[in-house]
Amino acid sequence: MRALRVTGGVAVIVCGIVAAAQAEVTSGPQVGDTVGAFTVTKVTGNPDDGVADGKTLCYRCKMGQRPVVMVFARSADEKFAKFLKKLEGELEEHAGDKLTAFVNMIGTDADSLKKSAADFVAKHGIKRVAFVVPEDAANGPPEFKIAPDADVTVVCYKGGQVKANHAIAKGGLSDDKIGAIVEASCHLVE
Repeated sequence: MRALRVTGGVAVIVCGIVAAAQAEVTSGPQVGDTVGAFTVTKVTGNPDDGVADGKTLCYRCKMGQRPVVMVFARSADEKFAKFLKKLEGELEEHAGDKLTAFVNMIGTDADSLKKSAADFVAKHGIKRVAFVVPEDAANGPPEFKIAPDADVTVVCYKGGQVKANHAIAKGGLSDDKIGAIVEASCHLVE
């Protein structure tokens, strides 16, 4: 009986270590890096950004020196929707500061990504966040080094310089992580 308890305790510890390792990923431009230009196609969202759905452009260039929350996502689930809803609250609160955000959907099939993004935005009523698909749809721009094991990479930048970076493995987008990312977006306008 005692051996069984020890084994169970070891399993819990091992699972905890694996979960912590999965949650810590390095992905995307890091603090202090400059966010370079890259080409995307706008799919939907943020009708006030002056970019028509279906237009191909450098969205990063369009945002200029503004404070921006740039997201690379491989999937979009209910936790991701919760994150975006909280982020939209900050975008609304800091509209006068021109805080903005856009999501780059990445994966193997650009057409499927565009359809999934449009469906997700419609389902969750996302209004202030634009959804785009990068020209390099599989992993985003190569120079950004978006990690294959990062399900969500969030880069907060202002004036083209990265101020915060959050990379999350599949299943790791917790309420604490959402809070930390939203707080980082607020610091962009201070």
